[in-house]
Order: sequence, then C-alpha cells, then structure tokens
Amino acid sequence: MKANPVLQEGLQVYWIEGHAFVPYACVLALLAPIEFLTLFLPSLDPQAWVGPANIFRASSIAALVLIAFFILKVANQEFVPWKFQPLRRWLRQEGVTPSQCAQAQLALLCGHALLFVLLAAPLLIWAGAVARAGATVVLTTLLLLLLYSLAYGIWGLAAVALWDRKPENRQVFIRVLFGFFLFLSALFYLPLNPIAYLLSYLGRKEMGVLVLGGWQWSATWVHLLFHFLLLTSGLAVHSFGLRKAGRL
Repeated sequence: MKANPVLQEGLQVYWIEGHAFVPYACVLALLAPIEFLTLFLPSLDPQAWVGPANIFRASSIAALVLIAFFILKVANQEFVPWKFQPLRRWLRQEGVTPSQCAQAQLALLCGHALLFVLLAAPLLIWAGAVARAGATVVLTTLLLLLLYSLAYGIWGLAAVALWDRKPENRQVFIRVLFGFFLFLSALFYLPLNPIAYLLSYLGRKEMGVLVLGGWQWSATWVHLLFHFLLLTSGLAVHSFGLRKAGRL
C-alpha cells in the first residue's frame, strides 16, 4: 500500500495539503451550534421541550446527517476535484490495477469515516454526559455513525468509478441517494431509516418486527442487515466501475 500511487495522491491532497480539513471543520462548525441551541434555547419554554434531556438525541441525529452528507461529498471528490487524476489514467496509462485502486480508495474512505466520527465524538460525549445517556449508549451511537459513514460513503466511491469524467452525474446521484436513504427510506419500512432507528434506540422505544414467510425479524436485525447489504452492494458496484473504467 505504501507504493500505491492512488493512495499517495489521496494522502497528499487530503491530509498533507489539508483539503480534507474543510469538510471536517464544516461538520464541527455546524454540530456545535446545534448542541448549543438545543441546550439553551428551549429553556425559554421548558414545558414544550427539555433541552438537557434531548441534547444527546438531537446532537446524534445532527451528526448522522452531517457526517453522511459530507463523507459522500468527500468520497465523490467534490472538494478540489482538479487535484485528482482521472481513474482511466491510473488504470490505463500508469499501470495501476483495479484491485490496487480499490484498496487505496477504500483505505482513504475508512480514514475519513474514522476521523469524522472521532472529531464529532467529544461533542457527542459531552452531550451524552449532559443528558446522562450512559457510556454504552454513547459508544453504540458512535459505532452506528461509523457504520453509516462506511455504508453511505462507499456509494460516493461507486459514483466516481461509474462516472469518472461526468462530475455532474455524480453530484446528482449522491444527492438523490442521500435523500433516499436518510428520508425517503422511511416510506418503505421505518426501521430501514437511520434517523428513525437512531431516534427509536435513543428513546428506548421498540420498533415493529418484520414478518416474512412466517419468520419474525427484529427491527435491529433488519436495520443492521440492510446496511450490511448496502455496504456490500456498494463495494460490488465500485469494483464493477473500476473494472469497466480499466477496459474502456
């Protein structure tokens, strides 16, 4: 991996030149005011909303939406796109194999996902302490955010592989995908929706079971299985796109 030029390019652009710090700062700059407003503004009407009791729930949902959106944008190379070489050049002119390219891009995605969650963690831990959420609840929430980051972020990489030279197509695709998974998925089966599931988990409310062929599936298993399938299908589409780009 050290000699992988795609990985070296990503490390240079994102972390050595510092272009990844912009989306990281955006998440923090938006998440911190949301926590502040949740904690202090509702105190004007305590009968309608109790800030300290809901600050961790509101912060977790805000972190979910922000991280999912920005990791899709980062994986889609929407920040300083001119810094990245086209995939076809790596695959056809520089002799990089689709496997090497996939390994580099996945390593960068994992790094971004981990850093997004780690940067949001202090604010969420503080919000959990204010709301007395408990260490297990806070840790589970952070792990869920990491899962969502990978499951959604992989589709940003898939978009790059499919439409390497069509950034407009990629941008439309990930925004439609973002809207579907975070909002419209609730229309099909509520536990599939990450916002609904996270609210249910933090509110300690059981969601309805799914009955298929006489079998009953708990909402948690359905939710985790759906996101595992989302991640694996994204990996498959990403791999297909890289192989296709190498042949054309």
